[in-house]
Amino acid sequence: MKPLVSSVAALLAGAAFFTAQAAEPSYTMADYARVAKVDVHLHLHNAAPAFMEAAKRQNFKVLTINVDYPDFPPLADQQRVAIELQKQFPKDVAWAASFSVDGYDQPAWLPATRQRIDAAMKAGAVGVKVWKNIGMSLRGSDKKLVMIDDARFAPLFDDFANQGIPLLGHQGEPHNCWLPLEKMTVNNDREYFKAHPQYHMHLHPEMPSWEAQMAARDRMVAAHPKLRFIGVHLASLERDVGELAAFLDKFPHAVVDVAARIGQLQHQSQKDRERVRRFFIKYQDRILYGSDMAQAPDQDGAALGREAEGVWRMHWRYFNTAESFKVSDLDKPVKGLALPRAVVDKLYRTNAERAFPGAWGAKR
Repeated sequence: MKPLVSSVAALLAGAAFFTAQAAEPSYTMADYARVAKVDVHLHLHNAAPAFMEAAKRQNFKVLTINVDYPDFPPLADQQRVAIELQKQFPKDVAWAASFSVDGYDQPAWLPATRQRIDAAMKAGAVGVKVWKNIGMSLRGSDKKLVMIDDARFAPLFDDFANQGIPLLGHQGEPHNCWLPLEKMTVNNDREYFKAHPQYHMHLHPEMPSWEAQMAARDRMVAAHPKLRFIGVHLASLERDVGELAAFLDKFPHAVVDVAARIGQLQHQSQKDRERVRRFFIKYQDRILYGSDMAQAPDQDGAALGREAEGVWRMHWRYFNTAESFKVSDLDKPVKGLALPRAVVDKLYRTNAERAFPGAWGAKR
């Protein structure tokens, strides 16, 4: 009986701690500028200092992420800008590299990609991004889509695991992408996929399902148990914090960021605010703040800084206050989560510092 008694005692102690922490005070809007914060998911493509000067005024450090995305500048240009920004702001800017999948099925691809990633890490990168083109657009010689658990990528992911390099994984799309427009949960997805039917998977049943994308990602993560995996965009499990909790329980070394999926969290808040709040408190060591704002190469940094302030303040209001307010993603107001200060400090800063050793001027 002793093990049972001990288990019950541990559960009761855990419940008491959770209840006590949940009742701790929250930050307010007045605290926004004074609290140190990190946005771990930006795409900065202009090395002029105006944006970072605006971010610093709001007490934000950033992680700018390179992506193998045809609408972004070439990877070499993305990396050049990231290095220049990091040199200008060594304590405020960190960056993640990426790699091209062109020629992935050729013998020369793996050694060349290893060399490029090694050079990027030596130049200061703190992680590597892998994008949804694997699984959604990359095709093999047989014209079939290549998924993220393809054996040809395994040696690269083994390298990351053995070297302790964080892998930022974006697989699939929001679950809304596979739904009819009228069933989507947020206005942003509804508007985007209405304007871009070529990317609306509900209209393309020949493409892999959302479930297939998630299963391939999970097989890849399971095959590399030492891999420091960061599931960006809530690991594409944004529709239900219960599903996301199951992912985090299954992969105890994984963390996620909230970038571009806060609207889906707010949608869930409208239905059951306390469920979402409990999720953030329970998994407070596993979640990182990010916005997914992107800068065009010719975009004025000061203008982006003003836009960012509006986004950053809205997100701060949601996580830190119990106010009800209107957001563009939803037709009805949402009430903020009023998370405890200790949880917010992890969400906005300390989890990022732990996930990316050596970032923002810290020693590795």
